[in-house]
Amino acid sequence: MTNSPTLLAFDTATDVCSAALAIGDEIVEASETVGHGHSERLLPMIDALFAQRGLRLADCDAIAFGAGPGSFTGLRIACAVAQGLAWGADKRVVPVGNLAALAYRAFEARPAARRVAAAVDARMREAYWAVYERSDGAFVELAPPALGAAGDLGALIERWSPDAVAGNALHAFPELSGYAASWERLGELRAGAASIAALALDAWRAGRTLAPRDAAPLYVRDRVALTVDERRAARVAT
Repeated sequence: MTNSPTLLAFDTATDVCSAALAIGDEIVEASETVGHGHSERLLPMIDALFAQRGLRLADCDAIAFGAGPGSFTGLRIACAVAQGLAWGADKRVVPVGNLAALAYRAFEARPAARRVAAAVDARMREAYWAVYERSDGAFVELAPPALGAAGDLGALIERWSPDAVAGNALHAFPELSGYAASWERLGELRAGAASIAALALDAWRAGRTLAPRDAAPLYVRDRVALTVDERRAARVAT
């Protein structure tokens, strides 16, 4: 196994579609806000990256994708494309958590931070959140991806004493403003295929890859919508 692999990575967990190539430690990324158009834009974006670098899928050592949590449809697209490409080219797959990628991006933006919480809007007054730490160059998951209610999220994060919190949950839930003095707010920060590629490189070097059949999205939530009664109750409560 080479320590300087070529990896293809992509992410469709949000309204942004992104793809990246990691060539050794160099990472090049393309991204585009596509709304629900990931299935139309992802493969052309990948083809354009390969053409830009004069590479083919056969030149890649593995294929990485944003496994979630995020948009259920987006996660299924990313996983299916990764499996299809990997099966066709006889490659291994590296699923990378989207909250981990967001925390990785936060560590890049704030090199002095040692502990970061990632929290993103999961709709239905809930957020996906997780906590990560960087120690002696290692990237460690302290609290795995979980689902938290808006009213509980601040306390859930606070118990981990992060230096910073990254993600759009900071804008989605006014309840978090009461914790502003406790940690730096990085609400505008987003992560995409480049961060996924960087984490996939570490996974590759550690031998953490999967056969295509074993790859799966990380949904965290097992429901995608409220019932009619729940939506009616939510309208009355507001």
